[in-house]
Amino acid sequence: MRNMSKRVSGSIVVIALMAMGIGCSEGEGASRVQAVAEPIAPTHQLASVPAGLEGQRYAYFGDLHVHTTYSMDAFQFGTLATPDDAYRYAQGEMIKHPGGFDMQLQRPLDFYAVTDHGIYLGVVRAGADTSTEISGYPAMQSIHNLNAAENLTLESVPTRNFRAFIGQFTRAIAGSEPLKSEVDRIMRSTWADEIQAADRHYQPGKFTTFAAYEFSTTKPDGGSMHRNVVFRDTESLPAMPFNRLMSLDPEDLWNWMDDQREDEGVESLAIPHNSNKSNGQMFALTTWAGDPMTLEHNEKRMRNEPLVEITQVKGTSETHPALSMNDEWAGFEIDPYVAGGGGLRIAKPAGGYVRDAMKQGLALEAAGQGNPFQYGFIGSSDTHTGAGSFDESNFFSKIGLLDSTPELRGSVPISDEDLEVLQLTDANESMFYVAPDGRRYLLRNPSVYGASGLAAVWAEQNTRESIYDAFRRKETFATSGPRMRVRSFAGYDLDDAMLNEADGMARAYAQGVPMGSDLMAKSGGAPGFMVWAARDSMSAPLQRVQIIKGWIAEGKPRERVFDVVCSDGLAVDPETHRCPDNGAKVNVSDCAISADRGAGELKTLWQDPEFDEKQKAFYYARVLENPTCRWSTWDAIRAGVPPRENLGVLIQERAWSSPIWLTPPEGKG
Repeated sequence: MRNMSKRVSGSIVVIALMAMGIGCSEGEGASRVQAVAEPIAPTHQLASVPAGLEGQRYAYFGDLHVHTTYSMDAFQFGTLATPDDAYRYAQGEMIKHPGGFDMQLQRPLDFYAVTDHGIYLGVVRAGADTSTEISGYPAMQSIHNLNAAENLTLESVPTRNFRAFIGQFTRAIAGSEPLKSEVDRIMRSTWADEIQAADRHYQPGKFTTFAAYEFSTTKPDGGSMHRNVVFRDTESLPAMPFNRLMSLDPEDLWNWMDDQREDEGVESLAIPHNSNKSNGQMFALTTWAGDPMTLEHNEKRMRNEPLVEITQVKGTSETHPALSMNDEWAGFEIDPYVAGGGGLRIAKPAGGYVRDAMKQGLALEAAGQGNPFQYGFIGSSDTHTGAGSFDESNFFSKIGLLDSTPELRGSVPISDEDLEVLQLTDANESMFYVAPDGRRYLLRNPSVYGASGLAAVWAEQNTRESIYDAFRRKETFATSGPRMRVRSFAGYDLDDAMLNEADGMARAYAQGVPMGSDLMAKSGGAPGFMVWAARDSMSAPLQRVQIIKGWIAEGKPRERVFDVVCSDGLAVDPETHRCPDNGAKVNVSDCAISADRGAGELKTLWQDPEFDEKQKAFYYARVLENPTCRWSTWDAIRAGVPPRENLGVLIQERAWSSPIWLTPPEGKG
């Protein structure tokens, strides 16, 4: 780190890693397995669908959560990348990290959305530029030339106190109408530039961009309640994005979206994220004001929020060991800390994780209040450098200068000389993890960050209209970074032949429903669930496919994890209801993985052995790769030190399909 000490700044945040227990789970039905080739999205498609391909859908991968220099916090973290830079990165070009090194994807993405914070959009960047009018206000003096080349140093840390600056600036605006007017002008101008950047880089059939932004709101006692708002197109967009300066209440955002849709024809959707860090408030069973939910409220929420971001750099929000004690994989990449509000506190799991919320939504629906949590799934990055870091072996984290080296991420030991550079020679020992061999590591939030994730859709073509329509019908899936593909269908007329016939998927659409849909249950038998998964050729082989079921029984939410297909010709154990260990290994000295274990493709037609047509239920697929090295292990290997023992050494990358909901026949349930 010493050779970067003049290019790196960081604020040291203490964390204590939480130990979490896991248990076993139950349940498995009969499976029939076949392998079938599935078309990969072409690198270029025409803007119009060719004749004969109207029913064909391809997998497209992207990121819907990207911050650039226009976000107030990203700029203070040293980010100089503009929206244009971000879109160039997504198309495979190289751009610079705030730490001075290059960032480049191994493969371009298919779609991308810059989602800078709507509040103070572009204002902090403008205030640091001493040639602007707003820089002349006293509130801006502390950040003048903040990211000039000579100031991107460790010595600049005192000027990068983001929360203190924003608090001071907000108070200054409240007391100055001219300053408030100038802020409004900059935000409008910056929003216009963001829209124009999206249009500049949109190439229908090859690369899709969306005009988007982040609505950031936090409860007074902390807890992230943020949403990304994505617009279907760039026609007649509002001159200013709805932001927390207008209201902190997400329902006011939904009202604004409804009004834009009805009055101006502007179609948009909001995507909540980081529910894991909301302290149980993202999926609370009350309104923002604490009032009981109503049918009107819940329908409004679902109308405007059909998707949820289930995984990203600040943790995976699928489920938590405390909520899914019979799910051995529930502890995947947990970031357990409350966002906002100051201090370092463990967030309440209940109300903060998607699977539990979907079970609670079933209970609300059964009580006649509608289901506000009937989500489709995506992943995204939440990068604050303009560039998502999706690869464990090439992880550059999230927040620019503050976590740009392994030492700052806490994945390799910190030397006394480095501590002197960081001005931490007198730091309290609680700021460090001390390994048994005496090595000291910084205890930092980034150590629980993950190299995640990606949003994926099944769409006819790579255009705004086609991909957005996939968002709306929830034919989406999330991955933790690799580009594995997964799709699922449910129906009473699905059959084995669909698994290996050329027109099998077209028949599945015609005779069943895809992920994200509702299926009306029938009396007298269980529907079939068809799941197909294919590995990412640049990642590890697949180990297993699971189906997670949630339902209400005797008035209580229930869940069960079913392994439905195993790799290597293995069969699910009828007693444990789990795939046997396939013997895949990882050599931690160099991260080499078994070449003879795992599958390139797994597919099955499965029936729930406990199916009850009277129960409203949801089912979604989870696909697991063979184990590989976590990013922190890669950092340790490159540094020539053992992996830090209280961080995960290995990881099982995964993908999640959007759920399918089974509705009881009318008069039942």
